[in-house]
Amino acid sequence: MASSVMRKVSTRSLSSHKLRLVLTVFSVVLGTSFVAAAVMFTSTVSNAFNSIFDNTAQGVAVQVTAAEGSSPGVPVKVVDDLTAKKKELGIDRIVGNYGGSVSVADSSGKAIQTGGAPSVASAYIPPDRAIGDSAVDLAAGRAPVADDEITINKDAADKAGLTVGSKTKVVLGAGSSEPMEVTVVGLTDMPTSTGGYVGIQFNEAMAKDALSNGDYYSVVDMTALPGVSDTQLRDAVHRAIGPAAQVDNLYQVRTGEQVREDQKAQVGEFLTIFRYILLAFAGIGLLVGTFIIYNTFSMIVAQRNRELALLRAVGASRRDVSRSVLLEAFLVGILGSVVGLGLGIGIAAGMLVFTEGQGLPSNGLQVGLPAILAALFVGIVVTMLSAWIPARRASRIPPVEAMRESAAEPGAGSLRKRTAVAAVLGVLGVAALVVGGLGEGGLPAGIVACGAVLSIVAVVLGAPALSQPVVGGFGRLFEKPFGTVGRLARTNAVRNPRRSAATAFALTLGLMLVVVIGTLGSSFKGTVNSSVDNGVQADYVISGTNSGPMPMAIGEAAAQVPDAGTVVTQAGAAGKYEGKNEFMLAPIGGSMDEVATVDLVEGNLKLPADGLAVDENTARDHGWKLGDEVVFTSLAGEPVPTHLTGIFAPNEITGGKLVGEGAFHELVPVEQQRMAIAVWVKAKPGADLDQLRTQLEDATSDYLVAQVQDREQFKNSISSQIDQMMATLYALLGLSLVIAVLGIINTLALSVVERKREIGMLRAIGMSRAQVRRSIYLESTYIAVFGAALGTVLGLAIGIPLVRTLAQWGLDGVVIPWTLIVVTLVGAAVVGVVAALWPAVTAARTRPLEAIVET
Repeated sequence: MASSVMRKVSTRSLSSHKLRLVLTVFSVVLGTSFVAAAVMFTSTVSNAFNSIFDNTAQGVAVQVTAAEGSSPGVPVKVVDDLTAKKKELGIDRIVGNYGGSVSVADSSGKAIQTGGAPSVASAYIPPDRAIGDSAVDLAAGRAPVADDEITINKDAADKAGLTVGSKTKVVLGAGSSEPMEVTVVGLTDMPTSTGGYVGIQFNEAMAKDALSNGDYYSVVDMTALPGVSDTQLRDAVHRAIGPAAQVDNLYQVRTGEQVREDQKAQVGEFLTIFRYILLAFAGIGLLVGTFIIYNTFSMIVAQRNRELALLRAVGASRRDVSRSVLLEAFLVGILGSVVGLGLGIGIAAGMLVFTEGQGLPSNGLQVGLPAILAALFVGIVVTMLSAWIPARRASRIPPVEAMRESAAEPGAGSLRKRTAVAAVLGVLGVAALVVGGLGEGGLPAGIVACGAVLSIVAVVLGAPALSQPVVGGFGRLFEKPFGTVGRLARTNAVRNPRRSAATAFALTLGLMLVVVIGTLGSSFKGTVNSSVDNGVQADYVISGTNSGPMPMAIGEAAAQVPDAGTVVTQAGAAGKYEGKNEFMLAPIGGSMDEVATVDLVEGNLKLPADGLAVDENTARDHGWKLGDEVVFTSLAGEPVPTHLTGIFAPNEITGGKLVGEGAFHELVPVEQQRMAIAVWVKAKPGADLDQLRTQLEDATSDYLVAQVQDREQFKNSISSQIDQMMATLYALLGLSLVIAVLGIINTLALSVVERKREIGMLRAIGMSRAQVRRSIYLESTYIAVFGAALGTVLGLAIGIPLVRTLAQWGLDGVVIPWTLIVVTLVGAAVVGVVAALWPAVTAARTRPLEAIVET
């Protein structure tokens, strides 16, 4: 048969079944839209960061910074030596600047919230001397002259309600950490700022005193003399600073171009991970959509048996029929991709609006060719692949089918083979889950992942065989209250197990992921709750409110409160041991076992100045024993000897390593020694806790960044962070659940069309419209609850061993989210009813005589 004739048959088939077309296209739309949104969003953010970094270090030939972010910086002596050899090295100008973290109060007196973006202070360098990032343009006002004057970037000022002449407070994370009253004398334009970025400048003398001990610069920029290339200057400066190995260990000497490329690469790694996360969820949506599209085309082929057989009878070849079905799929894929691209633009725009307040930059939505190609490619390919098996099936319809009155899907001859393969894979999957769940670490987690894949494939293959007894069992439970209607619904739900299983799988996959993530989240929260309930003796915890450390002076202020007994300030210290970075905590003002429950194994936790205490795991990994001398190297390259005076059981509150106050001062640069992580406060015996809280809040209110929490609030604040992360994941998973509901609607609507004569016959012999609707509701509910139950069991089977493999990262037990599971199962029943509303109404409107006589 001519291909042009078959094309007409395909296009007319689509145009004459508009409802079926809309349902099929919409399933493609939901999958492609999220892929398009993921590509557009990450491209937009990536372009915005690239735009920022293209302006970073502009005009800088060479930049020298510390090799480690926690090190003190570049010594002034090094800069003085370079300055003395300027002409010899090829340096035209050289400028050192200071930097440090800062919190700035807005017009209401509260800290400006950055959403995770940097909040930093530096020195204002006059334009005639400024190079690179130190060159800022004044949009209004003037440069700071007095010590209590600052400039601030205009974006942050607008957000905070500050203008030229405004009085405000700043709290430095380093140097002088007492709250400072300052006046805004200038607003700057800073092309390198992200969404929530805050950047202030002091005069140079004040910046030197406040942000450094005077011996180090944070960054040193240089320009080259005419005729000297950036690379030549970099190599000359590198040689002038000292031996190559020593220089590379302490400093980074880079050209301006290298600085820009390194920053782009760092952000690129973050964006790549972020893109993978978004695309993973898009893949979930596409996988669910694939099942729905496959289900849809399978039903369409079954309903068109007579039509396709008639085409065979009048001369169409098997290839013609197959191509006809695939052509319909191709047209559906194109239409779904185009609409999905439009929806993806809306989703990406919404994501940008949300993330601009979280510190991510944006220069406007970038649609771009990659997003367009991704939507078209994914939509068309997924739809064509989903329709391939039904298309092959259609090509095998013999012409004699045109003489039959009923349309039937293929028999279940291969169902036993599928079930046998599913049983084998299921056994292997369960074995892998059990074996993986008995261990801890990366390898057991990988075994669990393999078990999860095998189990999911086993469910895909074995679900049709499971659907008959399980859905039939649900049906028998509801037969008594609903009588004949309940029995009819059960019969309809189990008459085609493949269709029921494919429809239910959408919910199965979505709810499996919900249960796995819920189990992980509940277990993390359980660990946090257990650690705080059993490990914290302090009555109050003071922590930072702006995603960063606090001034150490907050601990000093808390210690002066009348009803405060023991006050221990936790500060962070970083160093190197045998070439590897090590992070330690330093308890200042007391011992950690005074404010936390610590199981001591050997020695004690009352650390001398050069003391070191570690948990058993750290001692075992390093081969350390009580009394050993452990020599760390500070990030400035100086040796810092310590002595191991205590070994304790692993503890979330103390961390793995504690150092004495003297070692802390040697390890940590002076400008960072006033940065605290937390302050633990224990009341004096008999003190009123409410009164103590008021005293602490009054004593720390001027520091902007301090929040005073009791144990329950501290626990809840950590749990709320987990809840926020879970909520984001659940929101993304909502896509697959939306597609699942669509799949049930789609299948039921097509099923109603398929059974039109059957429904008409039932109406003719006395079945009321209400009974027809009720039977469709029950059929949908059976399928939805089956999918939810299967997903819940599969989710627990994967989630429990996965949590056990994470024990070495702090998870101390599995907490099953029973409330979530119950809500999920009840919600599935509700989903079943909601999804059936429209198909049920359509079925109830079937006119008996028209349906019976329809051919």
